[in-house]
Amino acid sequence: MDKHALRQLIVERLAQDFDVLQRAAQTAYETATHEENVAENKYDTLGLEASYLATGQARRMEEIRQAQGLYQQLTLREYDEQRGIEVGALVTLEAKNGQLQWLFLGPEAAGLKITLDGRLVTVITPRSPLGQSLLGKREDDEVNITVAAVRQAYTVIHVT
Repeated sequence: MDKHALRQLIVERLAQDFDVLQRAAQTAYETATHEENVAENKYDTLGLEASYLATGQARRMEEIRQAQGLYQQLTLREYDEQRGIEVGALVTLEAKNGQLQWLFLGPEAAGLKITLDGRLVTVITPRSPLGQSLLGKREDDEVNITVAAVRQAYTVIHVT
């Protein structure tokens, strides 16, 4: 899989998410400031709720804008076995049951899922338990994490 193509797809998806969120924030803002939504009593909270929603969406838009910038500036290096897995690595993991998963260790946008070459790639960050565990690992290394008191073990199959 081509990491450069993956990065481009991530930037495009973030741009799409930003556009959708921007329209939603504008709608919430218009609802919050519309003259019909002025509170008539303390129980009339539609305008206030829309204001909170618009504020939250504006924060999320800023997070997406920052993530876009980080991905556009991200230098994608070839995998170096001496340094091991680092931000920008595309990793293939195999679970004990043989199931494969593809992960991209990115600077932001954790949880984003992108389809590339017919494979579903999940973006994770070094702040996640799995991302932390992967840093510095090499091909054929084992990675163990505990999620909700359940231990999960993976083998690093391939890194690009």
